[in-house]
Amino acid sequence: MVPDDVVSLFENDTALNLLLASIDQNPVKIKLKGLSGSADAINLLAVSKKTNRPILVILHDKEEANLLINDLFNLNYKGSYSLFPTSYKTPYQFDLIDNANILQRSETLNHIMNTKNHIVLTYPEALVEKVLNKRSLIQNTFKASVGESVDVEFLSELFITYGFEGTDFVYEPGQFALRGGIVDVYSYSSAFPYRLELFGNEIESIRQFDPESQLSRERVKEAMIMPNTQTRMLKEERISLLNYLPVNALIWIKDLRETEDIIARGFEKATHSFEEILKISNESKVIDSPELLFETPDTFTASIKNRTVIEFGKRSFLKTSIEIDFATKPQPSFNKNFELLAESLGQLQHEDFKILIFSDSDKQLERLVTIFEELNVGLHFIGIVAGLQAGFISENLKIACFTDHQIFDRIHRTNQKPKFNKKKALSLKELKSLHTGDYVVHIDHGIARFAGLDKISRNGNQQEVIRLVYRDDDLLYVSIHALHKISKYAGQEGTPPLTNKLGSKEWE
Repeated sequence: MVPDDVVSLFENDTALNLLLASIDQNPVKIKLKGLSGSADAINLLAVSKKTNRPILVILHDKEEANLLINDLFNLNYKGSYSLFPTSYKTPYQFDLIDNANILQRSETLNHIMNTKNHIVLTYPEALVEKVLNKRSLIQNTFKASVGESVDVEFLSELFITYGFEGTDFVYEPGQFALRGGIVDVYSYSSAFPYRLELFGNEIESIRQFDPESQLSRERVKEAMIMPNTQTRMLKEERISLLNYLPVNALIWIKDLRETEDIIARGFEKATHSFEEILKISNESKVIDSPELLFETPDTFTASIKNRTVIEFGKRSFLKTSIEIDFATKPQPSFNKNFELLAESLGQLQHEDFKILIFSDSDKQLERLVTIFEELNVGLHFIGIVAGLQAGFISENLKIACFTDHQIFDRIHRTNQKPKFNKKKALSLKELKSLHTGDYVVHIDHGIARFAGLDKISRNGNQQEVIRLVYRDDDLLYVSIHALHKISKYAGQEGTPPLTNKLGSKEWE
């Protein structure tokens, strides 16, 4: 069985079908009970698939949101979903903003406007910050399409107006690079930068590419170029994230009271920061007041009043129209006691439960097969190569979903997208100043000696590369497009460093 088939196993659950029928009675307040482990992720996907409506999921915190996103990814969900994080820890401290988080927020707004069944996963701290209104966002978004005519000088001026930085290669949101008829730009509306190839003034093709390898990922017909909306256009009207969502959006919330409390504390923090700035500026109002930029508990409560809200945590606070029990219970703890595990699974098998075991690794599933064979217990299970946050047992459907990391008492790790930072990456100017024998550091392979530039033939084309020498004179050729992966070695003066062995694990 593949991950794609898992959700379909739960589509006949009477609790799920009751939920789907209740959702049609817009607007309605629903309380869900008995969702253990990753049962919430599976039923969330089933609802998304069946209703084709946008969904906002409000979790306790960012960690819980990332775990749920990881479940969606591992279940091979092919729909559109994203994390909506907070921009900064301290209100009004724009110098402490995380560029990667700004990218995720802007990307989410772009998805909401252009995808009718997008799933947004967030947490209370992120909801405290209001977002740029739709009208201003559309007015400040430039769309480049294949076949259109565009002037490179105009693009350059536009990017500078947006506050973008001109670089040799783009690897971080808010950067652009011009190389003849090629325009690279890392918009705040997309997880990957765009590469526009021009023939004269006509856009011949648009591709998205990996900022780490600089290699193309896929062709697209258009590129949406959006500036950093969090630090620019501060005088434009800000609105709640919920106001971006269509009226038919479903609001899933883990703990309403906790969400309101955290929003209240966030607004108090913003008010305090605002008052401190006023003191420093001699009561000169250099920034907008908190109520224009930040959510309050009252405005949040008002924004969900006429919407369908589904409370799926341990506590509920709304006057609900209906309460639905999914009757799942958590995967038991075995503390690596395989005899106890076999006994528990044997009992489930005897009661005609379908047993699914989830693991990131084929080898772990094979290991379990070997263990059960050695115990000679005649157990049969369906192995699924996909990691889930936590296992559960569905009494309604007689399905037991166990995870190997819980069986083996291992930490469950999420699949996080890499973040690209400037760090100490070389520029073309710095590359030209290097001398043969200078020590450099490659982010993936470690310390090496610079051995000059070379040209190699790849797929019939000449490509300029950087030659690096590792221990035992092993050579590594690095594409000039991956220049950002190399930095100058900074160590104790007068003491040459030891170069790393290429292909070994010592640099890891």
